[in-house]
Amino acid sequence: MVDNFFKKRKSIKQVEESTDLAPKFDENGLIPVITTDFRSGEVLMQGYMNNDAFAKTIALGEAIYYSRSRKSLWHKGKKSGFIQKIKEILIDDDQDCVWLKVEVIGGASCHVGYRSCFYRNIPFGKNIYKSKIILKFTEKEKVFDPKKIYKNALNPTKL
Repeated sequence: MVDNFFKKRKSIKQVEESTDLAPKFDENGLIPVITTDFRSGEVLMQGYMNNDAFAKTIALGEAIYYSRSRKSLWHKGKKSGFIQKIKEILIDDDQDCVWLKVEVIGGASCHVGYRSCFYRNIPFGKNIYKSKIILKFTEKEKVFDPKKIYKNALNPTKL
């Protein structure tokens, strides 16, 4: 991809008030990305992009992330068929976080098989520290069986 696809960051005014796209990548060359369903607003996943992934996402109109576990670009859904078609891309005020609004072809975004990667909630409250925390599943059924889709592929979750 072209190295100068994005503008160089020159001033706070440019970053916060201009029409220049001047994203701030962290010390590892990554920018966090929140992905939501464009219709419902449901949070589907959180990931990262490097310069190439961000530029290719803009050019292709499909979500391409940088996988920290695989250390490579990851075209979401290329293997599973659950492509994330971009409907809108937003960037926050200081241009260090991206928000993708997507249509998910096939209805799933999580490699575990659920619609969203956020399929469990955490109980909270002032007395919660006195008891064992037990996650509660918010999604009851998987959209797909990961073993059938990914077969012998390595699980990207690292311990």
